[in-house]
Amino acid sequence: MKISEVMTPNPRTVAPGDSLQAAARVMRDEDAGAVPVVEDGRVTGVLTDRDIVIRAVADGDFQAKVSDICSDDIVTCGPEMSTAEAAELMSEHQVRRIPVVDDDEKLVGIVSLGDLAVKEGRDSRMGETLEQISEGVKRH
Repeated sequence: MKISEVMTPNPRTVAPGDSLQAAARVMRDEDAGAVPVVEDGRVTGVLTDRDIVIRAVADGDFQAKVSDICSDDIVTCGPEMSTAEAAELMSEHQVRRIPVVDDDEKLVGIVSLGDLAVKEGRDSRMGETLEQISEGVKRH
């Protein structure tokens, strides 16, 4: 199965200079835990709800901009990539979401581990992928 068949097309985005409050509102309105950071149509980062909490709220930094705390070491995939290849990328880079870009590196969608699990329905592969993604997560 191809990424184009399971991705969320045309996701809402934020700009690097947006406030964290504006980004949080996008996440709330879209019921999403992550939002691509886009400048001139190209993905420059990904901001997660966890980024906001760990990198800003926990330090009391309510004036930070999206660019101050978003992850800029991003992994992308193309719409023609197979879901198996995307799952491998997620495992390798320990991420649960990947922006989908076209040949011109313009954002066309986003795919999550949940998209792969729900729409493809291969629980064993998704379970293995989630386990590998979570290897670096601290346990308390």
